[in-house]
Amino acid sequence: MYLTCTEWSTLYGGKKAAAEAKAGRSEFKRLPFDCCSLSLQPFEHPLCTLEGVVFDLMNIVPYLKKYGRSPVTGESMDAKDLVKLTFHKNNDGEYHCPITFRVFNENSHIVAIRTSGNVYSYEAVERLNIKTKHLRDLLTDDVFKRSDIITIQDPTNLGKFDISMFHHVKNHLSVNEEEIEKAKKNPTYHLRVINPETRAALEGFYQEYKAPEKKEQTKEKATSRNAAHYSTGAVAQSFTSTVSEVATENEAAILDRDVIRYARIKKKGYVRLHTNLGDLNIELHCDLVPITCENFLILCKRDYYNNTTFHRSIRHFMIQGGDPTGTGKGGESAWDKQFKDEFKPNLSHSGRGILSMANSGPDTNGSQFFITFRSCTHLDRKHSIFGRLVGGMEVLTKMERIQTDDQDRPLEEIKITGATIFVNPYEEVDQQLQEEDEQGLESGNTSTTEKKAQIPDEKPLKTYSSGIGKYIPQVNPSSSRQPNLAGSKRTSSLTAALSSEEPETSSSKRTHTSTTSIPKKGKGSGGFGDFSKGKRSGGFGDFSTW
Repeated sequence: MYLTCTEWSTLYGGKKAAAEAKAGRSEFKRLPFDCCSLSLQPFEHPLCTLEGVVFDLMNIVPYLKKYGRSPVTGESMDAKDLVKLTFHKNNDGEYHCPITFRVFNENSHIVAIRTSGNVYSYEAVERLNIKTKHLRDLLTDDVFKRSDIITIQDPTNLGKFDISMFHHVKNHLSVNEEEIEKAKKNPTYHLRVINPETRAALEGFYQEYKAPEKKEQTKEKATSRNAAHYSTGAVAQSFTSTVSEVATENEAAILDRDVIRYARIKKKGYVRLHTNLGDLNIELHCDLVPITCENFLILCKRDYYNNTTFHRSIRHFMIQGGDPTGTGKGGESAWDKQFKDEFKPNLSHSGRGILSMANSGPDTNGSQFFITFRSCTHLDRKHSIFGRLVGGMEVLTKMERIQTDDQDRPLEEIKITGATIFVNPYEEVDQQLQEEDEQGLESGNTSTTEKKAQIPDEKPLKTYSSGIGKYIPQVNPSSSRQPNLAGSKRTSSLTAALSSEEPETSSSKRTHTSTTSIPKKGKGSGGFGDFSKGKRSGGFGDFSTW
């Protein structure tokens, strides 16, 4: 058996902590050279003192404003005593000496020049500056003194990297995060020196600047008209998310106004397109495809189709128009953006004169449309049908007969000169909703919470016992044993009343003579007989012996 080097140096006689303590080399928690001595995190904007203690600009400035002392030594310190450092990195992002290109590590001897702030390895400064007595910066050629050489890290003297000896660690001094965030919001926080011209310009901007006014967002209340059958989901969202606001009550989601409008559209729309060849009377399926029909009606109302041409015509197929550019590549919808397709199973490209939307793919509807010359069922669920021709078939025939070129463009101009709207269901619904908003006569104007408040309090239920079935009345066992007697009493009283009103007959006398005893029937030759005793001569026999 043998001991490893680690076992010997840590567990057995090889460890000599006492000797190291006497030599001043006791173990401690060491701060890396590329970390701020205040935040103990890697620095981004390094500054250092004349003793070579490195800080980060974002941390040391608020600390000095609050305490005015060095976080490491506890002595008084001013921000003017700090020197800005310039570290250099290689292609791998590691700090290195820009002269020798050696990567800095925990055993490197690192120095900085006070006048320029450049950081070098001590070997480069010693060989190129000190030994040659050429005290000029190796990069900027600035003149410096021997006292301007600041030691950032000396492997033989690491006492200033002992975190446990820092003044702010021993006394638990720190700057609140709120103060740091407040200081960062100041535009001049990152400026070390400001000349008078810049300060005057900034002051002028501060005087002219006005903070934007915060608009209060009014939350729309849910009513019976705009309340959805589902909730907003705020309760579930607040339960599973730490970002959203806390919500403990479910609220009905508010439907968009267009959803309410389209639900009330129950009528067809009617438009007449005026062309240079005649008029086309169109019926619009506003009750089936409300978005597409509203787009067409709005464009007609804006005179969008005026002086536009039918730029494409294919005999026995269709004729296409609605593009103001006349190229087949232009045209916008009434909302300046493309809208989704609307398909209905009862709308098909079957027959002549079907009005449908032209597109360049799914959900790319704009302003262009086409009218079929014959059935085109292969276009179903590819193009949105929103109307049909109800008048002007002879005009459509004239359009189909016009010759076209190789690009399917009519040789004779077919132009839309105008449009006349006869029935617009959307204006009627908008007027109805406006009247309801003004008069407050919404269909069921009270909200869900108001309706709950209007429900009267129910009376408490009467309890007959405790436990399960306490609301069920108990039945007296004695009365339940003799149901026939109570029934016979009711029957006797009822028959007595009936016998006084009806004329007497022989059958009635025999029936009402006694209600308590039933007379025995005589023996007969057919039907069911007396099964208690005796035998029957006919029918079923005696079952008492079974």
